[in-house]
Amino acid sequence: MTLLSAHWYLVAALAAGGAQAGVLTLHEVPNLVDAVRTARLPPIEQRVPDVPWVVSYRDTDKRPGRYGGRLRLLMAKSRDTRMLVVYGYARLVGYDPEFILIPDILERFDTERNRTFTFQLRPGHKWSDGRPFTSDDFRYYWEDVANNKDLSPFGPPQTLLVDGELPEVQFIDATTIRYRWSKPNPHFLPALAGARPLLLYRPAHYLKQFHASYVEPADLAQKVALAGTRNWAGLHHRMDHMYKFDNPDLPTLQPWVNTTSPPAERFVFQRNPFYHRIDEHGRQLPYIDQVVVNIANNNLIPAKTGAGESDLQARYLRLDNYTFLKEGEQRNDYKVDLWRTAKGSQIALYPNLNTNDPTWRKLLQDARFRRALSMAIHRREINQVIYFGLVFESNNTVLPESPLFRPDYRDTWTDFNLQRANALLDELGLSERDGRGIRLLPDGRPLEIIVQTAGESTEETDVLELIHDSWLRAGIKLYTRPSQREVFRNRTFAGDTIMAVWSGLTNAIANADMSPEELAPSSQQQLQWPKWGQFYETLRRSGQAPTLDGVRKLAKLNTQWRNADTAEERERIWHAMLQTHADKVYTIGTVYGVPQPVVISNRLRNIPSAGIYNWEPGSYFGIYRPDTFWFMDR
Repeated sequence: MTLLSAHWYLVAALAAGGAQAGVLTLHEVPNLVDAVRTARLPPIEQRVPDVPWVVSYRDTDKRPGRYGGRLRLLMAKSRDTRMLVVYGYARLVGYDPEFILIPDILERFDTERNRTFTFQLRPGHKWSDGRPFTSDDFRYYWEDVANNKDLSPFGPPQTLLVDGELPEVQFIDATTIRYRWSKPNPHFLPALAGARPLLLYRPAHYLKQFHASYVEPADLAQKVALAGTRNWAGLHHRMDHMYKFDNPDLPTLQPWVNTTSPPAERFVFQRNPFYHRIDEHGRQLPYIDQVVVNIANNNLIPAKTGAGESDLQARYLRLDNYTFLKEGEQRNDYKVDLWRTAKGSQIALYPNLNTNDPTWRKLLQDARFRRALSMAIHRREINQVIYFGLVFESNNTVLPESPLFRPDYRDTWTDFNLQRANALLDELGLSERDGRGIRLLPDGRPLEIIVQTAGESTEETDVLELIHDSWLRAGIKLYTRPSQREVFRNRTFAGDTIMAVWSGLTNAIANADMSPEELAPSSQQQLQWPKWGQFYETLRRSGQAPTLDGVRKLAKLNTQWRNADTAEERERIWHAMLQTHADKVYTIGTVYGVPQPVVISNRLRNIPSAGIYNWEPGSYFGIYRPDTFWFMDR
């Protein structure tokens, strides 16, 4: 145990929750005592930052934990090592459980009108290998990675561009960095807090050995040859997978450090001895010593979870696994909780408004057709048959938990009304039918919609089967075409598809200060208008300009939100965009509120029984800080 100075404690006690007034004593982590005794590691007062994040439990349901234990997880692919970055959730800034942005790796941050962002690092913070984490790691990323033509041929990430303008970046001293734009960039901080975060730093001391600016050409050529990469840039990329988390030698700031190289069937993550968070009793987090990720076929993960082979599992589990999982609770010493989800729709249809087929493109771009498709879906039947009546019928929009929610956004054009749907289809000139009763397109082809799927969910298949039956009553034939996710997306991007199926809005619990860009053309990844999204994503260099007034309006509103100076203006813009979506039905939602089964070992503590399971924002378990989870002896 080491007594800290009163000055150090005073600052620490004010950081992110603090501890009670007094003198804070740091306690050595039990499984690191031997490494400290033999000088393989420095003592704890030399490992944690001068100003660590002090986690307080006074106003939460959590309580101080015990050290030790091994957390077992099940994943389906070796690349799922990235989930330890998602779950670990060490971020420059991150969301708390109330979805408020707070400093994390940063000691503090200051903003001026969303144009200037000044970051203060925690003095004495170190990478997992014990080397200092300083502004030089930000400088290395900015100058030697993001603005290096070999490593980043398209320049820095699009998130750092505001109307084509890159930030002015200043490295003021060893712990202070500033980013400045002439226009507001409200996307900046949320991008840092993301499940797949914008990473503005790299471990410069490690990566310089693979960079042409720091290594003699002959030495670097030898490293390239040994690695079997095409050039030094390929070697650097291979070693620099901070998000993929698959290079055991790459230093990290996450709570656990990967020790296993892929490919493997079992990945072991050990505690980071230089982690920056401590609890209010002076004990360095995480409490759990080790995380083990076992790789299994995704179809077997529910069965393996039910057999007690995972201590914390939600990934690859579905609601239809719930009954089976409940049956194993007493036998295998776990409990099954149902967490809320925050998707705008559990399953949504995405008419491809950019399809190459001119007949289909004209039809899909007509709001009357999309409204008819929506009203021809029997959402109540989907709810009762697939979800046991436990969910809610809805458009693909924000949820009642969002302060932006209005019932009209949820209900417009969602009533099952075949009479009205058929009338709209007749109005569109689709009154002719073939011998099967299927309506005919203007060019004489049957109105047969092929829905592209990634083929990853039986739940999705079951919902589409019910939609097939109700659409058939409107004279529309639905077919599904499964393919691998990459193929499915590339076909949609190229305009070779008519319709796709995916989940709805990622963040349906948004507030007015969160970005509404999901509602506007902003990315090629948007399955309803990939070419229009690409147009704005690439600053008009590729893709296509929108041809529909409503979509152009959404793009304009998205820009206005980014430049808005007041919360009232941002809220007004959000409502205008939500209203447009409800009326125009650019995507077709089905139901929301499908519970996510979460299996938790009865020994695991400090994890909520009623949480929100969401990718963005939330990082699934990340906002609940798994570094504070601990095992109780039984």
